Amino acid sequence: MSVTMLYKAAGLTLILLLHLAAQPSEQGRVLYNKSCTACHGLDGEAGDRAPALAGERRFRLTADNDIFDAIKSGINGTLMPPTSLKETEIRFVVAYIRSLRATALDTPVKGDVEAGRAVFFGKAECSKCHMIAGKGGLLAPDLSNVAGERKLAVIRDALTKSRPFPLRGYKPVRITTARGLVAKGVVKNENNFSVQLLDIDGRLGLFELSEVASIDPEPELAMPRDYQKRLTSAEFQNLLAFLSRQGERQPATGRRPR
Repeated sequence: MSVTMLYKAAGLTLILLLHLAAQPSEQGRVLYNKSCTACHGLDGEAGDRAPALAGERRFRLTADNDIFDAIKSGINGTLMPPTSLKETEIRFVVAYIRSLRATALDTPVKGDVEAGRAVFFGKAECSKCHMIAGKGGLLAPDLSNVAGERKLAVIRDALTKSRPFPLRGYKPVRITTARGLVAKGVVKNENNFSVQLLDIDGRLGLFELSEVASIDPEPELAMPRDYQKRLTSAEFQNLLAFLSRQGERQPATGRRPR
């Protein structure tokens, strides 16, 4: 056999191996939609009689063996019955459920991570509001574990799509008091009598509503939603590569007593 033919054979083998590696979750999706959607929703969504398996429920099963056992034997005290699927088929379903729950850490983006770090702390000015590993601002959520908690699509959307409402605790406002004092920052807490503001200098203050003349949105503090335009394609890719590696994988927990 010639060297050229050996290379071709090796290439075909690699393609086949990659195809087989991708099969379990896809086969699991077919099996899940066929066998589990009488209770759970289609493609992992919530159903009429069972919760979403792709959701972030606090007491969900996370370890592969626990998910396998729940599918195979059911869960006592619940509507979850034992399955008639073969063990190999159950493994496929487990692989599919795992793929639904994958965070950015499980699917890191290609790119120059260090260059992305420079973009985050430099040109993109993310660190003016966000913090990573104790470095940065306080006016927006800490992103130290963003890749361990969020899917890659969620991170990408946060950089490129507008959000109709600000996150609770991070609403950017400008407060003008009856005496003419102006303070800019984010609302951390509010009630019928007062507003607690974290200002742009990191100071926490309390304003009595009886002393406030107006509270207005502050666009200057709102997060930009067009980084795909503000950055070059390479810079944006590198920023995603950096953010998709920020965090730690959560330990597999959640075994339910039988």
